[in-house]
Amino acid sequence: MKTVAIQGIEGAYHDIAARKYFQAEEEIAILPCYQFRDVINALKKDSDIFGIMAIENTIAGSLLQNHELIRESDLTIIGEEKLRISHCLVAIPGQTIHDIKEVHSHPIALMQCGDYLNALTNVTIVEKDDTASSACNIAKKQLMGTAAICSKYAAELYGLEVLAEEIETNKHNFTRFLVLANHWIADEILEDIVPNKSSVVFKLPHTEGSLSKVLTILSFYDVNLTKIQSLPIIGREWEYLFYVDVTFNNYMRYKQAINAVLPLTKEFKILGEYNETNNPCQKA
Repeated sequence: MKTVAIQGIEGAYHDIAARKYFQAEEEIAILPCYQFRDVINALKKDSDIFGIMAIENTIAGSLLQNHELIRESDLTIIGEEKLRISHCLVAIPGQTIHDIKEVHSHPIALMQCGDYLNALTNVTIVEKDDTASSACNIAKKQLMGTAAICSKYAAELYGLEVLAEEIETNKHNFTRFLVLANHWIADEILEDIVPNKSSVVFKLPHTEGSLSKVLTILSFYDVNLTKIQSLPIIGREWEYLFYVDVTFNNYMRYKQAINAVLPLTKEFKILGEYNETNNPCQKA
């Protein structure tokens, strides 16, 4: 049985993404972590543990701190999972929406359901640490008149009733999660996989056209840029780290592109080379 560290508790969207990614015949054990940094620390303490971490959302954008956590961790990205985020309003069974006086959830989930919440009257919005823990707390304390915004799975898990489904304002609400492992485990898992995607990070000199030159080389070698995220380097004026995701059809051309951009960059690091469509863990 594989153990997967997640931020949050069972029923959280990280839990759902982990179960979707590792959808093999065997069950997985979820290791709840309070913060994203705790996920990283769990993998450092036990080399057999996997981790899954949200990296960007189509509405809320990138989780900038997670880029840095992964870069500093020396862990390897072995895959990704894209999950449609669909929120529900849930409460103790036997109540209706008219009985609800408070709604609890994570600030991002509350923001994503803004239109629905604005239409409610005489309801107080309360920010909490997590969607699933909001549901769990209501169930544990049998809080009447209080609802949570969470997944339908969390409602089922904690015995709550769904009062409304798909209450998110934007139905095209997806989160991309990265799957992490210690590098020696990653090498074993990815041994028979031909990668078609890579996540890298590098620093560029503060000179005119430095980024343009890198992008031109990637294009020349038929490497497709799917994401670029810049983050300022703390304490260094006008210096940035660039987190880049690329896809490719020819692994050798990709490696040639990497070799070509290395002289133009500083502190270049490959965070992971993986296959965005095939999950090697389902075969392990």
